[in-house]
Amino acid sequence: MAASGKLASFRLPPLPTVGELIKLYNLRAEKQLSQNFLLDLRLTDKIVRQAGSLRDAHVCEVGPGPGGLTRSILNAGAADLLVVEKDTRFIPGLKLLSEAAPGRLRIVHGDILTYRLDRGFPTNISKPWEGDPPNLHIIGNLPFSVSTPLIIKWLENVANRTGPFTFGRTRLTLTFQKEVAERLTASTGSKQRSRLSIMAQYLCTVHNCFTIPGRAFVPKPEVDVGVVHFTPLVQPQIQQPFQLVEKVVRNVFQFRRKHCHKGVEKLFPEARRVELTQEMMQQADVDPILRPTELTIPQFRALADAYARLCAHEPALLTYEFREELRLKHVARKSNTASSPTLTDAPSGVAESSATPLKK
Repeated sequence: MAASGKLASFRLPPLPTVGELIKLYNLRAEKQLSQNFLLDLRLTDKIVRQAGSLRDAHVCEVGPGPGGLTRSILNAGAADLLVVEKDTRFIPGLKLLSEAAPGRLRIVHGDILTYRLDRGFPTNISKPWEGDPPNLHIIGNLPFSVSTPLIIKWLENVANRTGPFTFGRTRLTLTFQKEVAERLTASTGSKQRSRLSIMAQYLCTVHNCFTIPGRAFVPKPEVDVGVVHFTPLVQPQIQQPFQLVEKVVRNVFQFRRKHCHKGVEKLFPEARRVELTQEMMQQADVDPILRPTELTIPQFRALADAYARLCAHEPALLTYEFREELRLKHVARKSNTASSPTLTDAPSGVAESSATPLKK
């Protein structure tokens, strides 16, 4: 009885439904902000369960909107919930929730892409990286437009142990378009294997939890939605700086249907491309005719290590970008074309006089 009484104390008092709040505050999902509301509390409860136990936990919710997922987090027993909401229209409804859960809900009106999450929670919740994850979770039903740049930013934070990962191996439970969720969790050889697969999986254990049909959202998006859970690894599978790894992976996958050496070639200036590509592939001991989707993370590790050794010997390689070389060539061609004289540019009569012999 005592346990059930304690659990009951976590739950919110009777409140207007999320649908009633939407009507009360005349809220509409903004298409340009990729907003889609999830009103079914059974589904928001299911998302929250993927995070694990939230009893007495610290939680950051990204883009709470009308507060459906917020209610599920509070009902799960979170002691301290920080919500970061960019859209001012949702603030009054969130304040109503805050009043119903005194001392448990903090509201920040801001952009999650720029908000300093490392300042959002007390330092005493930190855990050593090599130990268990801290009792801190990031949960969010992300707008489609922000989901990929945000997870790339957080993966870089994982690699550098910055942002929300200054507290330790903070866990993430987030929604993505189904296609993006499949890319994040794709295994070697699958059609969905991509740059995102490698960048996520070399740093985290990534689990595609379940799929929410698009019809569950208001308004209904054209795609279904996947819920993905991330737990940072104690040791990344590739021991190189994030930017170097991202550069290698990005170049390899820019020709995803071709042999992997085609992408590796673009890491090097044209004048030395063949020589350095051959050297890198030999050092990494990776079959150059494998396709990018067929490469394992250990093989990407070998490629990144080989590239790092070449860059240590020739630091200018690290800043080389294939597309920038292409751009400069294009500018040079345009400049040469503009400055080359043509017959129409010549003074009147010059072409004719040079072709007509002088009369004696």
